[in-house]
Amino acid sequence: MSRSSHYARAQALSPGAGSGGTPDEAVMSAVRWLRCAYRLGAVVDGLATVGMFFPRRLWTAGFRAPFDRSRPEFAYGMRAAAPLMAGWTVLLVWADRRPLERRDVVAMTALPVVAGLMAGDAAAVRAGHVRAKSILPTRVLQSALMALFAVSYARSLAATRGEPRSGPGRPNGPALLR
Repeated sequence: MSRSSHYARAQALSPGAGSGGTPDEAVMSAVRWLRCAYRLGAVVDGLATVGMFFPRRLWTAGFRAPFDRSRPEFAYGMRAAAPLMAGWTVLLVWADRRPLERRDVVAMTALPVVAGLMAGDAAAVRAGHVRAKSILPTRVLQSALMALFAVSYARSLAATRGEPRSGPGRPNGPALLR
């Protein structure tokens, strides 16, 4: 049975169904976790996109001299990256439309995207370019998102265990995702 069939069965359950022991309840629970991950990720990315389009007004990291966020190079870099962040926001919204079939989007969001951002922040702190204290709220948010993405992905795998991956024209999905 395909993930979309699982989802259709899960949708037929009563709205108050828990994450108990039946396969349908496990699938419904996995869908809820994935949707939470996609939607929260999209909100965070959407807010980051706005900040990237207006870096002088909304960028709050405490960079040290000689770094100057009011320089045109910084604004250009942020504005050049903003469409990429906006694109990832759209990707998360798209994945939310078919959460089980597109669950790999949540894994790709965790690794390399969020993990890469965390590594970049850590490198900036180690190099002395930014104060660790100013990155802390971002690090807490990133860590929470990583945990949510990991739990969501793991629950979706457990809920559809034994089911072949499927996709349009690919009975077993792309080889890279198997």
